[in-house]
Amino acid sequence: MNEREDCFHLGVKALIRNNEGKLLLLQRDHPSQNKYWDIPGGRLQKGKTILATLRREIEEEIGLKKIQEIYPFEMILTDMRIAQADGDVGLIFSIFLCDVPEPFEPILSEEHMNFEWFTPLQAAQKLIQYPADFLKKLENLTINY
Repeated sequence: MNEREDCFHLGVKALIRNNEGKLLLLQRDHPSQNKYWDIPGGRLQKGKTILATLRREIEEEIGLKKIQEIYPFEMILTDMRIAQADGDVGLIFSIFLCDVPEPFEPILSEEHMNFEWFTPLQAAQKLIQYPADFLKKLENLTINY
């Protein structure tokens, strides 16, 4: 690789939207970042598709097996860096809007300590680690779809 080129990992994230138009946020307690809100997701593994990874992460993190619809929502080049043996890599998020057909009660993985359903505006106010352009688009997501 040319030393001027940058490498990135792809993370897939899910905006889980219920039938009231509210979005599911998960609370984590990270040793270096304290408590913060996030959305389900993880990094793409070699040989796996984006949608297979998205579905696996959703099931692992919140126990959801059935998604009514999945829509591409946003691609984000983040400021996050992930340490590697020979330096670090950047992180790109591919975010999908996922509608669940009926009321859903998450079953949290060990990664998370709490969950809540928020309006898009409230969710944008909680997801402060994301870029401003994404948060603006999230604020403008309509509750009724």
